[in-house]
Amino acid sequence: MDLPGTIARPVDHELVIKKSRFLAHLAPARSVAEADAVIARLRKELWDARHHCVAMVLGTHADQARSSDDGEPSGTAGVPMLEVLRHRGLTDLVAVVTRYFGGVKLGAGGLVRAYSGAVAAALDEAAATGTLLRRGLLLEAEVPVPHADAGRIDNMLRDWASTHGSVMEQPAYDAVARLRLLVPQDQVETLVADVAAASAGTLSPVVGDARVVDVPVPASPARRP
Repeated sequence: MDLPGTIARPVDHELVIKKSRFLAHLAPARSVAEADAVIARLRKELWDARHHCVAMVLGTHADQARSSDDGEPSGTAGVPMLEVLRHRGLTDLVAVVTRYFGGVKLGAGGLVRAYSGAVAAALDEAAATGTLLRRGLLLEAEVPVPHADAGRIDNMLRDWASTHGSVMEQPAYDAVARLRLLVPQDQVETLVADVAAASAGTLSPVVGDARVVDVPVPASPARRP
């Protein structure tokens, strides 16, 4: 199931155009209250700036959005910023671009390019530093393993998860070691086969419920929207 992604941690990027400074700040936000707290903090910290323009997208399916031009001409800041977030397929984050006016007017088109460009550049940096998260619907899987074999099978599963879009979770220990991971639905058959091969057919994963999970995206070269 394809879902919008998000970011793991805040990202900052500065863009200077005709002496105006555009300070882009992206931050994870799971609710309007969290996003508003980020905006309020930046307004307080950068109190001497002329504009703090905002775009936020929220919800598992990116079904909530809000933007603000904060005094810039209508449609030249918040909406272009929001379009970049939507184009990149992201949610549960807020983007704030703070502008320090440099004395040269940019015109409507110049403002659109500046505000959208600042957010795009910050997202490029997020991609290049491995800050982006891919969000997907993964299935819980548990492999009961005798304690004597737990270390070997745990290492095998960690290697397997890293190449099959899966996530290891904390194991549980009782009569046996219960090794746990989250697996894409289309990889379940492969997991079953690989666990069987690694254990000479003595072990088999138990597949459980589905869960929405954030998975780190490997760092990639910078890109443009």
